[in-house]
Amino acid sequence: MKSTTVHTTSAPAAIGPYSQAVVHNGVVYCSGQIPLDPATMQMVGATAAEQAEQVIKNLGAVLAAAGSGFDRVIRSTIFLTSMSDFVAVNEVYGRSFPTHKPARATVAVKELPRGALVEIDCIAAVS
Repeated sequence: MKSTTVHTTSAPAAIGPYSQAVVHNGVVYCSGQIPLDPATMQMVGATAAEQAEQVIKNLGAVLAAAGSGFDRVIRSTIFLTSMSDFVAVNEVYGRSFPTHKPARATVAVKELPRGALVEIDCIAAVS
């Protein structure tokens, strides 16, 4: 059983000792994405909703590079620094899942890398 790492320049480079994603046995395990612009590696957005838009773009790019997409997501986790942002982030997230509804957890955390307000990871099937 061979694992393959995923790397795309359409999403931010890893900022630590990890991969953007790993594909194993037809499943892609995507690392958490924060709202970094892949070209500049600078944070995008002042609000959690604005940041979630960039996070979804980044996650979509990683999924695409792995041969998957939002319609194949099995499970995701949303990390928020404040649960008061739940509704706004949920609205942005929901646009990527208009009919397909993967399993999901949303948790509040004290801090996220680079001061982000939101981070999302996921697990998806690969075509």
